[in-house]
Amino acid sequence: MEIGRKFNTLSLKDYFFYVDNHKKYKDFNTLGLYRSIVENDNLSLAEKLEVREYAHKTFIKTFDFLQLKDPKTFVEVTYLGQELTKGDEERIWNDIRTNQQKILANKRIKHRNFGEYSKHNCGYDDCPWNGVMIRQGSWLMESNMHFDGDKNKYQQKLKSEKRKVDRKNSKQIIRRELDED
Repeated sequence: MEIGRKFNTLSLKDYFFYVDNHKKYKDFNTLGLYRSIVENDNLSLAEKLEVREYAHKTFIKTFDFLQLKDPKTFVEVTYLGQELTKGDEERIWNDIRTNQQKILANKRIKHRNFGEYSKHNCGYDDCPWNGVMIRQGSWLMESNMHFDGDKNKYQQKLKSEKRKVDRKNSKQIIRRELDED
């Protein structure tokens, strides 16, 4: 069977029904479910929180993996209805980065070729995001979402060229000093 409707048009009873019977529907999507909780205008904040808690009872492991797959949705659903300061947001994103690295290590995933990270392809050789799988133009790219372990190949090349120039300059200085003597 198929649901045949967008999640963000469901009522509170419909959410409960579809969560309870999610295995019967081949087009059931947990990411879509969690995104719709934030986007649904038919529900009040209290009802959204109730749907979130009810969905967590069944899909908590999937929800935790959203930190890696779609961190923006994870944050929006986790902090639904809360006012966050700039400091809170920075702390949250630092925690998410740490949790993402833990999830990758625990699951022994050596790549990030899924979710928000899978679509970066700008075509520039000197792009600092090459090797970091972030979709071009996404909010992650503009907010500089990256891990501490990520290497910036562009900066490495600049540093290499600067050292090369410094070596040449030091040889020239030594030659000048020898010629003066």
